[in-house]
Amino acid sequence: MNTAVHTTFNFSKYINQVSRTETILYVGHVTCVNGLEIESEGPRSSIGEICTIHIPRNNTTLMAEVVGLDGSIVKLTAFGDTGGIEVGCEVIASGHELQVGVGESLLGRVIDATGRPCDGLGEISPEAWYPAIAVPPDPMTRLPVDRRIVTGVRAVDSLLTVGKGQRMGIFAGSGVGKSTLISMIARNTNADINVIALIGERGREVLDFIKRDLGIEGMKRSVVIVATSDQPSICRLRAAYVSTAVAEYFRDQGKDVMFMFDSVTRFAQAQREIGLANGEPPAQRGYPPSVFDMIPKLLERTGTNDKGSITAFYTVLVDGDDMNEPIADKVRGTLDGHIVLSRNLAQAYHYPAIDVLQSISRLARRVTGMQTRKACGAVRELMSVYRDNETLITTGNYEKGRSPVIDAAIDKHDAIEAFLKQEETERCPVNDTLQKLSELSGVDIPLEEFEESPAAEIKSAAEITDEYAAADRAAAL
Repeated sequence: MNTAVHTTFNFSKYINQVSRTETILYVGHVTCVNGLEIESEGPRSSIGEICTIHIPRNNTTLMAEVVGLDGSIVKLTAFGDTGGIEVGCEVIASGHELQVGVGESLLGRVIDATGRPCDGLGEISPEAWYPAIAVPPDPMTRLPVDRRIVTGVRAVDSLLTVGKGQRMGIFAGSGVGKSTLISMIARNTNADINVIALIGERGREVLDFIKRDLGIEGMKRSVVIVATSDQPSICRLRAAYVSTAVAEYFRDQGKDVMFMFDSVTRFAQAQREIGLANGEPPAQRGYPPSVFDMIPKLLERTGTNDKGSITAFYTVLVDGDDMNEPIADKVRGTLDGHIVLSRNLAQAYHYPAIDVLQSISRLARRVTGMQTRKACGAVRELMSVYRDNETLITTGNYEKGRSPVIDAAIDKHDAIEAFLKQEETERCPVNDTLQKLSELSGVDIPLEEFEESPAAEIKSAAEITDEYAAADRAAAL
């Protein structure tokens, strides 16, 4: 007796491929290659459109993006080495801008600037395709930021509390601990999913971050997008957009996403290279105007929408530890708070090297209770008093008993320093953090403020608009 075996075959990958195939192809030909820029006569295309350059010498293709138009001349930037391109090579327009395949199959994977896997674990079967370049959510439909997110970093969860959907910057010079802080958050956060963008960083750091910092368990709920410093500038630029699109997909599924972007400075430098090659005039410190236009458009895509949240941490590498350099100043003015890492603290082996008094979380009051805020205020006041009088104290010119406030700051100084220091692998549950904050400040924090939403309910913009509309209707009657 023959028994038929029926198997279910998934055609979705092929259906998606067919639906995305352009039936009419426009073709042009390379006329000039000048450094980063490739010029071609045709094809008919638009800014941002993806084209394919056919290289007959070795029978390969190279992906490129349209970055400028000058009459019938199309200016492109390649996603790879331009070696082998010659005058006359075919340039075929795809008919669409860069898109990334998204879905649950991305979890645990490492992808490149075009959304393709680069971890040797096989192809990814996407559930949908998201455009890499998109507009931010409608500000009138965003959910309110009224829930605390846990980072696992004691200094942040206590004195710089972050809400789900908040966007924070991490500002520091080189070698002060930005990547280490990011890895601590990735391992210990209570977010549903991590999306980690490593933009323009050292190639050595990629596997280090995945194996040493994230580990097997952390990687299971993470997606890593990589564009190392040796890759073309368009790869470093578009990896930023691809990683944001991946985070947007999971947010649209109702997830709370932890998005870590390292670093905005490398993103800006990539656009500077493309802009200058395309003929843009340099403006502030050599950065063309397009850089300062692109930064807020990218950063505003994170946060909340009407379905879920993206809590974002953007690192900024400040040149010469100058916190007021153009990129740092632009990012700080766009985000909902900033964490400043101090080189002096790092040199004193104080890790994480967070300068609490220079840092701020603009939404901390929305996601913490009243007693917690009092405790934070008490600790910050003691830290401020000690810093203002540190020279007198350390040189022995202050006589104890002259000021009760300074005396209290001196007595608590060592305890505060111990509280703010944390080993890289140390786990700090938020309940333990708040309990230690209560003991340190002498302010009793009730158990209800340990909850995820301890602050009073905050109405969304849509709810406020509805209330105004109802009031207008009532007034009309």
